[in-house]
Amino acid sequence: MKIDFLTLFPEMFVALNSSIIGRAVSNKIVEVNCINIRDFSKDKHKKVDDYVFGGGEGMLMMPQPLCDCIDSVKDDESYVIYVSPSGEPFKQEIAKELKNKRHIIFICGHYEGIDQRVIDTRVDREISIGDYVLTNGELPAMVIADAVIRLLPNVLSNEDSSKNDSFEKSLLEHPQYTRPAEYEGLKVPDILLSGNHQEIEKWKLEKKIEKTRKVRPDLLGE
Repeated sequence: MKIDFLTLFPEMFVALNSSIIGRAVSNKIVEVNCINIRDFSKDKHKKVDDYVFGGGEGMLMMPQPLCDCIDSVKDDESYVIYVSPSGEPFKQEIAKELKNKRHIIFICGHYEGIDQRVIDTRVDREISIGDYVLTNGELPAMVIADAVIRLLPNVLSNEDSSKNDSFEKSLLEHPQYTRPAEYEGLKVPDILLSGNHQEIEKWKLEKKIEKTRKVRPDLLGE
């Protein structure tokens, strides 16, 4: 898989050089590139934004630099995503769908966003990571990319671990424990130390349902 981030701040993506995602890049499981939108501005001052027609606060990213930037990396198999508060909510099912794409291009907006004509002519999907507004599109783009990359073959040391993630079968993950068996007077549930795998799996399912009902009853249709 190849992922291109179109951004005004390439330095923000240093986070992708770390941990599991960094290893995936080093092992050439995924190729990650940052392309500076400002490099495509035809303005002598490298201007990429302007005032909004019709009035309104803030500045808007202009279509020319952004469209030229997109066109410089896009091909017939590219999938262009604009991360925006007004997009569809990002979910694990979308991450599973995106992991099958050969080439993903993320548009990272700034200011008041981007000109609608870019969305109409270049964008395949508009995605939001939540009902709130951030100062930039780099952070949500990295969130989505992280969720997708971890699903690629050979990224996780134990690929079966993702099958027990939250949101699998519309349930949240059950509580988990490690050594010591007792800490500050709190003990690990006896069932987890019993070695009875059938009962342990039953306990895990019960706890998944219990937690989901408490925290995210909407996942259970309640």
